[in-house]
Amino acid sequence: MKQIILIFLCFTFSISTYASDKDLALKKQIGQMLIVGFRGTSVDHTSYITETIKELNLGGVVLFDYDVPNKSFPRNIIDPEQVKKLCLFLQSVSSVPLIIAVDAEGGMINRLKPKYGFLDVPSHQNLGKINNPEYTYSKISPLAKQLSELGINTNFAPVVDLNRNVDNPIIAKKERSFSSDPAIVIAQSEAFIKAHHDNNVLTAIKHFPGHGSSSGDTHIGLTDVTATYDPIEQEPFETLTKKGFIDMIMTSHIINKNFDTDYPVTLSDYYIKNLIRKRMHYDGVVISDDMQMGAITEHYSFKNAIIRAIKAGCDMLIISNNGKIYDEKAPYKAADIIYEALKNGTLSEERVKESLNRIKKLKKRTIKT
Repeated sequence: MKQIILIFLCFTFSISTYASDKDLALKKQIGQMLIVGFRGTSVDHTSYITETIKELNLGGVVLFDYDVPNKSFPRNIIDPEQVKKLCLFLQSVSSVPLIIAVDAEGGMINRLKPKYGFLDVPSHQNLGKINNPEYTYSKISPLAKQLSELGINTNFAPVVDLNRNVDNPIIAKKERSFSSDPAIVIAQSEAFIKAHHDNNVLTAIKHFPGHGSSSGDTHIGLTDVTATYDPIEQEPFETLTKKGFIDMIMTSHIINKNFDTDYPVTLSDYYIKNLIRKRMHYDGVVISDDMQMGAITEHYSFKNAIIRAIKAGCDMLIISNNGKIYDEKAPYKAADIIYEALKNGTLSEERVKESLNRIKKLKKRTIKT
C-alpha cells in the first residue's frame, strides 16, 4: 500500500513537461478522466478491463449486476466474496488509486441486491417518509461499511432530486427521491453522506440541477423540463455544497431551454461554469451521468458530446458500456478525442489540468492508512 501511495503522490498532472514520451504520457493523464463499465465477474492480467486500466490509466470503473445490451445476469456481481476479489484485483493493477463505483441507492436501484447475499437497504422514498436522520444513518451506515469492506470506494448516491412529478418514470416511480420538500431531502442526504464518510466511502449527489420534475427518462432520450422545472429543485445541491458535504456532483442530461436552448446540463456551460462553479462556488469533481445514455447518443455524436462535456466543465465522464451497445473501444475513442482536441486547441490545456488536479485531490481521500 505504501508503494501505491508513493507512486500516486509522485504522479504529476503537468501536461507540458514531457518530451520523448509526451504523447503516451498525455493520453495516460487523460485516462484519469474516464470511468468505464465492463463485462466480467472475475478478471486476470489478460482481461479487457485490466489491459484498459493499464493502457489508458483509467480513473475508475463502475460495476453492474445486470448487462443491459445482452439482457442478462450476471455482469460484474455474483456475491460478496466474488465482488471483493474483483475489486482487490482491479485496484492492484492500477498504478494510481482507482475509483471503484456502484449505484447503491437502496430500494429498487441497488446493484448489490439481497438476493445475491448483500444487505437489504430501504429506498430513499421510504427513508424520507420516516424522516428521521438518525434512523437513516443507522440504515445506511451498514451499507457504507459493506461497500468499504468489498473495496468499493464510491457510491453514486444519494439522489437529491425533489419528488416534483409523482408520475416521473425514473425518479418517483423508482422511489428514488426522499421527498418533494427540500428540507427533508437535505436532512436525509446529510445522514446518507455522513454514513459513507464515516466508512471512508465517497458519494456523488445526483442529478444536478434536479431531475424530479421531468416526465421522461434520459436513459431513453432527451428530457425537456422547460415547462416543469422549478428553481427550488437546486436547493439541495446548493445547501449541501455550502455545508461542505460534497465529494462529487453528477450532472443530469435534462434540457431546460429557458437557460440553454442547445445543450442538456452535462454539455452546458451555463449549468456547470455559471451555476456550479461561479454561483455555488464548488471546485470539486463534477462527473457526468453516463455518456452513452439516449439523451446524449440520440442527439449528439460521441466526439461532440465528449468535447462539449469537458469544455462545459465536467471533470470525469462515465462510459458505462451498459446502454444499447457494448463497445470496448469506447474509452479508447474518448481518450483519442480528448487528446486530439488538446493538440488542435479545441480544448485548452488549462481546462484539462483543472480536472486532473481535482481528480488527484479527490483520490487522495480514497487511500486507507
